[in-house]
Amino acid sequence: MAVHIRLRRIGKKKQPFYRIVAIDSRRARDGRFLENLGTYDPITTPAQIKVHEDNLTRWLDQGAQPSDTVSSLLTQIGYFEKYEMARRGNDVSNMVLKTTITERTKKTRKTRKATVAAVEAAAEQAPEESVPAKDETEEKDTEETKESDG
Repeated sequence: MAVHIRLRRIGKKKQPFYRIVAIDSRRARDGRFLENLGTYDPITTPAQIKVHEDNLTRWLDQGAQPSDTVSSLLTQIGYFEKYEMARRGNDVSNMVLKTTITERTKKTRKTRKATVAAVEAAAEQAPEESVPAKDETEEKDTEETKESDG
């Protein structure tokens, strides 16, 4: 039986709330699961994540595969860093996981246009500022080398 660690939606319509669960890979998203490993609330700002570290570690040690979304969330709170250090035998008693994450702003047409306009404005200003003025010392050096060569 292949076990995956993935999100299970339990929120109302237009109000998602997820549980992080260990589940048989052949089961439906909201089907029967093996164990509850934590929660994820994307509605709050910043998003809240709670993880039962002991249970999650046990499932990962047994070979459970996290989904892309779950692995991204666990990386953002610092769990995988702590897990790898613990597997190497390092002391992780002072490491604390984050309970919140800041979500990236969604790219819309307006934000894309604004970034393109900002880049173009910076490109127009950059050549004017980056034109180097010739040093008089450089000109003297070239004249002296010509005189010494000839």
